[in-house]
Amino acid sequence: MPDPVSATPLDPVTLAVLRGRLEQVADEMDATLYRSAFNPIIAEAHDACHGLYDAVTGDTLVQGKSGLPVFVGAMAFAVRATAKAAAPRGGMQDGDIWISNDAYDGGTHANDFKLVKPFFRHGKLYCHMASAAHWHDVGGAVPGNYNPAATECWQEAVQIPPVRIVRGGVLDADVLAILQANTRLPDSLWGDLNGQLAALELGEKRLNGLLDEYGDDLVLNALGELRTRALRLMRSHIASLPDGRYSFEDVLDNDGIVNEPLTIALDMTVAGDRLTLDFSRTSAQCAGPVNISRATSVAACYVALKHLFPDVPANAGVLDAVDFVIPDRLVISCERPRPVGGYTETILRMIDVIFSAAAQADPTRAVAQAYGTINALSIAGHRSDKGREGQRWVMFSFFGGGHGGHSGGDGLAHGNAPISTATIPPLEILEAAYPVRFTEWSLRADSGGDGQHRGGLGAVYEIELLEKDAEVFVFGERGTSPPKGIAGGGEGALNRFRYENAGEWHTPPMVSKMRGITLARGERVRLETPGGGGWGSAADRPPRQREADLAMGYVTPGAGSTKKASE
Repeated sequence: MPDPVSATPLDPVTLAVLRGRLEQVADEMDATLYRSAFNPIIAEAHDACHGLYDAVTGDTLVQGKSGLPVFVGAMAFAVRATAKAAAPRGGMQDGDIWISNDAYDGGTHANDFKLVKPFFRHGKLYCHMASAAHWHDVGGAVPGNYNPAATECWQEAVQIPPVRIVRGGVLDADVLAILQANTRLPDSLWGDLNGQLAALELGEKRLNGLLDEYGDDLVLNALGELRTRALRLMRSHIASLPDGRYSFEDVLDNDGIVNEPLTIALDMTVAGDRLTLDFSRTSAQCAGPVNISRATSVAACYVALKHLFPDVPANAGVLDAVDFVIPDRLVISCERPRPVGGYTETILRMIDVIFSAAAQADPTRAVAQAYGTINALSIAGHRSDKGREGQRWVMFSFFGGGHGGHSGGDGLAHGNAPISTATIPPLEILEAAYPVRFTEWSLRADSGGDGQHRGGLGAVYEIELLEKDAEVFVFGERGTSPPKGIAGGGEGALNRFRYENAGEWHTPPMVSKMRGITLARGERVRLETPGGGGWGSAADRPPRQREADLAMGYVTPGAGSTKKASE
């Protein structure tokens, strides 16, 4: 594609039209998968992403607006890894689609399957199309694959390197058979895979139509110009920050194996219009599944920067003005076979430290830390009701919390994680699909950090088992270190997980992580998620807003009250 700095500018109207049309291609791919997926994590929560990637470099060209932001940076690495794997096997061929879940070379964790389709025009590779989606279950020791006790990747899920799932337009039944043999839910896997294949087919059709209308060269030029503009805008934003070195560090509760905190540390340097993110002081790779690959770390940085500078177009230009220092074998640059299943928790902490370091440079741009954990919860068992005896069921879901306050107002209550545009699956969908009942789903009073602008509230989820028995697995964070405020704002509440056995409530010894909890019919699990950090001094919050907070039940006269905000 044209050089990102030297591409010939197009007239602004044509460029705006092409940008919208290209994004629409990715948006339609997203929508196709959401409509066709079997898995509620895709269909309802939208844990997926589609985009266009450079034919030579694999860099991000276009991403849909509804796709998962953290996949943007990671997908570029996945495209490069796939092209590299394809090279000694005949290279990328028209009509082929490659599949992988390699978390160490372009992936995130084993549930996230990437499909890469080379897109050809007139016999020449024009770009790559890619689809990423979170599959419900892909083997391993724990249903849903968030195994807090894993010490090797093979204990988490089946490992699939880049292989052809479609050859010359024909689905490879052998590869499909291997995939279906390595899941507890083969029908769900087939439905999700089919949805991704359909999305890529539609994307190919739509992109061909666009190129037929505008011409191959004009669209390629537009892609180069969009990257150029992203880079220029990014440089401008960086240059507006005071030069200097800004440092911040935060911790993960533990790795699920050793009950000791792990440090995520950042030294951020602003020098003119370039930004350096140095994570050298971060803890070494660990035994448990909170490790992530370097590719995933870069993707997390991309998401954080897009939050700080939201007007920058979503393409590789975001990172062209950024230098990374991420030494090997850290918890954020691990090597195989270190487990990576809980990657979400670590990238959330990376975003937290970037927000907090940026706040030192310019607090008006930064957002206080969000709740900082997805609380991945899996409940699994076998059906006992007539007609479905012995059928396997796996409920996997993630849960929301409060976002941080910011210079413009209070944080969002009960939102999803900053890595995501996904939605939290509705309780009606979960209750309809699985033998559970939500006995409570409410805002958590007193969970947001105080400040001129209060942190958003976390939530309370209490789930009762309706089947004879089941196992529960939880993978969370922020059980020992709360979300931080900025510019003098207060901390959010800690995460709390409890489960009921024989009428008594228990807390896991690792606080936020546990596997193999057994429930009997009528017993419950309970999540109380953190709120976000506050922004600005609490003394500056207007009395009228404090009165409204009390009237709505967002805060209570007694700190630590267990009153529901909805009461």
